[in-house]
Amino acid sequence: MNARWTVDAVLLDMDGTLLDTEKVYFDSLVAALNVCGYTDDVVALCHSMVGLPGPVCEAMLRDHYGAAFPLADVNQAFLEHRDRMMRSGLPLKSGTLALLDALALAERPMAIVTSSSRRSAERNLTLAGIRARFDTLLTLDDVAQGKPDPELYLKAAARLGVRPASCIPVEDSNHGVAAAHAAGAITLMVPDMAPPTDETRAKCAAVLPDLNAVLALLQERGAL
Repeated sequence: MNARWTVDAVLLDMDGTLLDTEKVYFDSLVAALNVCGYTDDVVALCHSMVGLPGPVCEAMLRDHYGAAFPLADVNQAFLEHRDRMMRSGLPLKSGTLALLDALALAERPMAIVTSSSRRSAERNLTLAGIRARFDTLLTLDDVAQGKPDPELYLKAAARLGVRPASCIPVEDSNHGVAAAHAAGAITLMVPDMAPPTDETRAKCAAVLPDLNAVLALLQERGAL
C-alpha cells in the first residue's frame, strides 16, 4: 500500500502546467529570432530557456549572440507573434479543471507559483478563464530570484502559513522541479516542452503524463 502524504497546500506552476502556453512562447521566440536574421541553433537555444524567467532568457540571448544582439527588435517581434497566437484565448492543459475543481471541493489551499511577471500571470490566467479560482498568486515580481531558485516556493508556503515539506508543487520544467525540490517540497512533474533529465526525475515524487494523473495520485495518497 502506498504511504499517505501529509499535504497542507498544492502549489501550481502556470505556463506549461495549467496553461498550454509554453509552445506559444517557444514558437514566438523562434519566429522572432528568425525574423531578425538568427536561424542557426535557434531551436536548441530556445528549448534551453523553457521554464526560466524572462530576464534570464534575455541574458542567455545576449551571451549567445554577443553585445550587438538587437534585444528590443527581437522582443517586439516576439510580442507581435505571441499576441497573434493568443487572440483566440489560451487553452488549458488536459485535466486542469478537474484538478482545480477537486482542490476546491476538498478546500485544499492552493496557489499559483510562476516565474512570469504579475502582469503576464494576470493576463494569462484571465485569458484562460481561471483567474478567479486563485486567491494566492506568487510571481517573479514577488522575489529577488526566480526559478530554479527556491525563493518562490518558500514564499508561497509562508504566504499560506504552511511548511514547504507539506506542500505539493506541480511543475512542467526541469528548472521548476529544481526550485520546488530545493524548497523541500513533495514535487510532481508533468513534462511539457522538455523531457525530464535523470537528475530531475530523482528530485520528483512522481513524473506523470497529465493533470488527470496528478489528481488520481493525490487521491490515492490521501491528499484530497
